[in-house]
Amino acid sequence: MLNTLRLPVLLLALSALRFGCHAQTPAPAAPAQPAVMSTGKPLSPDTAWRVENLIRRKANELPPMATVTLSGLQPSNVSGFSKLYATLSSEGNVSRPIEFLLSDDGNTLEQVTTFDISASPRTGIPYTHRPSRGGAENAPVIIVGFDDLECPYCARLHASIFPAITNRYGNKIHVVYHDYPLEIHPWAMRAAVDVNCLAPQSDTAYWSAVDRVHAEASTIGMDPKDAKAERTMARASDQLDAITREEGHKAKLDANKIDDCIHKQDQTNINDEVHLAQSLSLGSTPVLFINGNKVEGALPIEYIFSVIDKALVAQGVTPPAPYVPPTPPAAAPKS
Repeated sequence: MLNTLRLPVLLLALSALRFGCHAQTPAPAAPAQPAVMSTGKPLSPDTAWRVENLIRRKANELPPMATVTLSGLQPSNVSGFSKLYATLSSEGNVSRPIEFLLSDDGNTLEQVTTFDISASPRTGIPYTHRPSRGGAENAPVIIVGFDDLECPYCARLHASIFPAITNRYGNKIHVVYHDYPLEIHPWAMRAAVDVNCLAPQSDTAYWSAVDRVHAEASTIGMDPKDAKAERTMARASDQLDAITREEGHKAKLDANKIDDCIHKQDQTNINDEVHLAQSLSLGSTPVLFINGNKVEGALPIEYIFSVIDKALVAQGVTPPAPYVPPTPPAAAPKS
């Protein structure tokens, strides 16, 4: 009998089939079977029966009257196995072909998922045309962050990785931020638009504004003369605009261009950033991609260092000495 099957849940294949109660409609004509289904050495009736029986038992969501169609056996790149395809159909809907491997003795059916890892993950997330800090774009490690300037966890991570991460790795890392203002944060979009008004003229000014907004986020929107007063969006906007103008003034940038940008509040580029985050299925902030390795949440700095160290090793670069967390101060003796 078929005694081995590494079969992942068949949800992708089953998603093409309809389940549950629905209006009675004429079943559409079944689409033509792919070429792979009509080629190869035919299975013996006994083997075909056992393969179909196993697929039905493993695919728990397969409708009882669904049809399982098997292809013939075809050459594979795995010694001792032939390729075999199955399609699942119900009410005129047909799944994509599902590839299996059947052993030459007919006793083992396997499903192997193949992934293409030829592309370097370090360049898989866009990181050009954004303000950067640290080393050059060809640095061994590229850190791409998705940040919400009103997110307290982002502020915590931001404070912990700078300047610690730069002090440890110097020019071995290249850091960029993508804006991902979440709808739950009322002034996050305004903050993203404002700080990006500085980016065309100065990366340094952009990062200075980001640093300030994160550092002062807990008080933005508050009345400096009345700590008990309710926070307001109008006050937050004024404070964010002021931070942006002040950082532009420090960097001796063109004030008129900054004022025009603040006044327009054009969200087009920020919306593009949000769409990028959503295309990557990001549902929260902060998120870092370290040479493509996703690190989510405000994690301890020693963990982030360990990921960067591994990324350096993968690039053939020797990382710094193992990080040793500082010893906490001794408790004062009791009197």
